[in-house]
Amino acid sequence: MAKLTKKRKEAMSKYDASKAYSLKDAADVLKQISYTKFDSSVDVHVRLGVDPRKADQMVRGVVALPHGTGKTVRVLVLCTPDKEADAKAAGADYVGLDEYIQKIEQGWTDIDVIITMPTVMAKLGKLGKILGPRGLMPNPKSGTVTLDVATAVKEVKAGKIDFKVDKTGIIHASIGKVSFSPEKLAENATELIQTLLKLKPSSAKGTYVKSISLASTMGPGIQIDRTTINGL
Repeated sequence: MAKLTKKRKEAMSKYDASKAYSLKDAADVLKQISYTKFDSSVDVHVRLGVDPRKADQMVRGVVALPHGTGKTVRVLVLCTPDKEADAKAAGADYVGLDEYIQKIEQGWTDIDVIITMPTVMAKLGKLGKILGPRGLMPNPKSGTVTLDVATAVKEVKAGKIDFKVDKTGIIHASIGKVSFSPEKLAENATELIQTLLKLKPSSAKGTYVKSISLASTMGPGIQIDRTTINGL
């Protein structure tokens, strides 16, 4: 068993690990026990009662967080020349097509989101082995394959995120920074959870949302009381 550091012990002494908190109270505790020297990310982990091996139970979607993620999102738009000016005006960090496809083939992935057009997707097929494992492959379901690239860029920059259940049935999503107020963190988390509730597969039996926890980078997870969330 790993030995607890002094800071970790101090953090864990400031809350009751056996207790379940409301989202706002958990966010408040999280701010008190975060001991990193940088502004840590805050993540929500939701364990779902689904079987990700079944195609009809693969939960994935997008959500626009009301207060954003607090992160600087680097966006690459792969588009035809007639859309380049719109993409740049919307705030895209990189805009182009063939030259960036070539850079990615050579190993460049210094980006967070790729937005492209349906007519361009065929060119990205050969990049699957590079982009897929990094979660960078554009997908119509996440809104990153669209003719309206300018709107897609604005939404991503404003805090729109996509999420997907992992093979163990858990959704992991970043919903802000420790520097956010407890109210903002709670509102972001609530927006994500309410979106998840709307995506419940009809074939999923039993309890859909089994557990929820909130955690900061390198910090302990805090259990959320599901009875304090509408719809659960």
